[in-house]
Amino acid sequence: MTSQLFAICFHATRPSDLARFWSGLLGREPAGGTDDGITLLPPDAAGFRIRFLPSEEPKTGRNQAHFDLTSSSPQEQRRTVARALELGGRHIDVGQLPEEGHVVLADPDGNEFCVIEAGNTFLAGTGFIGALACDGSQEVGYFWSEALRWPLVWDQDQETAIQSPDGGTKITWGGPPVAPKTGPNRLYLELALPADADLEAEIERLISLGATRTDADADAGADPGAGGGDDGRVLLLDPDGNEFSVRRPR
Repeated sequence: MTSQLFAICFHATRPSDLARFWSGLLGREPAGGTDDGITLLPPDAAGFRIRFLPSEEPKTGRNQAHFDLTSSSPQEQRRTVARALELGGRHIDVGQLPEEGHVVLADPDGNEFCVIEAGNTFLAGTGFIGALACDGSQEVGYFWSEALRWPLVWDQDQETAIQSPDGGTKITWGGPPVAPKTGPNRLYLELALPADADLEAEIERLISLGATRTDADADAGADPGAGGGDDGRVLLLDPDGNEFSVRRPR
């Protein structure tokens, strides 16, 4: 049976601070708070969790993925920006033009995100987290469409986007040029299998689609860059070399 998107995970030098920021900004309730990090629960059963996992590595360079938050009106966009700043976010310059309507911010750990202007038709109906916007190739967009069995909702000029058949947040890839990876990503996807699924069969399916095993070829711990652990997650790389994990059935 196919994996489902279980969580979008952040490596964080201060998981509790980062969870507090995103909980306040998104209005999501936190759960947990153990050595394995802190989780923000989805607003409904079909949504994904957001997990903040401890890491001793400070952020260097721009992330290869970020959230795009939506706005229903100019006033709501201003309120979201003001709330983010109040919670500890800050304005940043990533080369955006003055005439562009979105606002680029960073959370307290330096992770970039955008507050999109009202009237953006591409993100209409997606919810507050409109997209997880990624640097990535067309190939990796095709991979994730097959891996999650989410249909392509955009495929043009080597830019791709997928969305769950149930709607909600889109995952997008901007096509070339793709920024080179300089180490493990700070954001990564965590997949989960139904309780009666065969883990090894699913791993082989993902590999047949273009995933590869890591050099360690072992379960991923709290830090997927570490290449090992015993918490029931298997670490793989997508066709662009981005880490993702698959949770064993529970």
